[in-house]
Amino acid sequence: MIQETFNIPDFSRLQQLIDASTAADVQRALHDDRIDIAGLAALLSPAADDHLPALASRSARITNRRFGRTIQIYAPIYLSNFCVNRCAYCGFAAHNTIERRVLTMAEAEQEAAILQGRGFNHILLVAGEAPARLGVDYLAGLALRLRDRFAAISIEVQPLEEEEYARLFAAGITSVAVYQETYDRTVYQQVHHAGKKCDFDYRLATPARAAAAGMREIGIGALLGLADWRLEGLALGLHLAWLRKHYWRTALTVSFPRLRPAEGGFQPLVRVNERMLSQLIFSLRIFDPDVGLLLSTREEARFRHGMIGLGPTRYSAGSCTAPGGYARPELSGEQFAIGDHRSVQEVCADICGRGYDPVRKDWDATFQRKEAGWELSAPSR
Repeated sequence: MIQETFNIPDFSRLQQLIDASTAADVQRALHDDRIDIAGLAALLSPAADDHLPALASRSARITNRRFGRTIQIYAPIYLSNFCVNRCAYCGFAAHNTIERRVLTMAEAEQEAAILQGRGFNHILLVAGEAPARLGVDYLAGLALRLRDRFAAISIEVQPLEEEEYARLFAAGITSVAVYQETYDRTVYQQVHHAGKKCDFDYRLATPARAAAAGMREIGIGALLGLADWRLEGLALGLHLAWLRKHYWRTALTVSFPRLRPAEGGFQPLVRVNERMLSQLIFSLRIFDPDVGLLLSTREEARFRHGMIGLGPTRYSAGSCTAPGGYARPELSGEQFAIGDHRSVQEVCADICGRGYDPVRKDWDATFQRKEAGWELSAPSR
């Protein structure tokens, strides 16, 4: 059971930490073996803006020491674009006029088979938040069909209760991604107009519920472009540290999605360029050497090429954000426009060209979860 709830400080307090950081604080954070929240604030602060090469170098050394010369490859499967929420920034939002669909089990299996044929062993099941259209029964049923074909199955769907996550874990789901979108309560209310997603605190507690249910891995993140990226980064660090303390058996990841063009024409509220994104990634790597860092196909191929080996440990590849889009590329109804249109073969060749190994799965031995009541044997390469 969850012993306490994570609460994010008011952003004005986080701003004070950022503003108080000096060049000396940056140098100290760059040379200390481990840094605390004050050190993370220094690396995220304007005082560190001119030290990006040093941050990149430190981040690269830590990443190589902890993860070796590897980058894990995964792909999303979009199951449904129905959504009851009215989020200003999302192409799936209920107020947008798009072609809506929920994949049948057969269609979802077909999408999975296509990705399996392309060499993927890690998949992410994604759906808009519409429980009446796609709920726990659907996800559990699909997981039972797919769990023996993939090394890991993750979900990015509506927040669920602890017992529902436990049921999905027993069915074969191994990890949960749930992004707060923004940790700034004021901005959060401005961009979430209707639906259960308006409940900031319920969403904030979701990673803890999933971890308490026994999930092997939890992913958090902020949608960059809604609030000050420096403060979002500091909030992510606080959330990450809290989860580490209370759920130390659970692996953790952080994603860095930047706003992309989508149905509805929402424009970013704040600017987050590639240099800012890089500073955020490097800072969080230095703050938490063991966290998995994801860089998706939202980013352009050129940027993803340049980031190989510097901090991120997982890349999505060959992604499609429309339900059924792998089998039928002509389908509309995507969540957002991707930035890297390369195939998985091209992404893997790029990674290999930089002297790194694109890992299709992260374990090979039989993995047993007695508490879940099932055994998962990783398929051979």
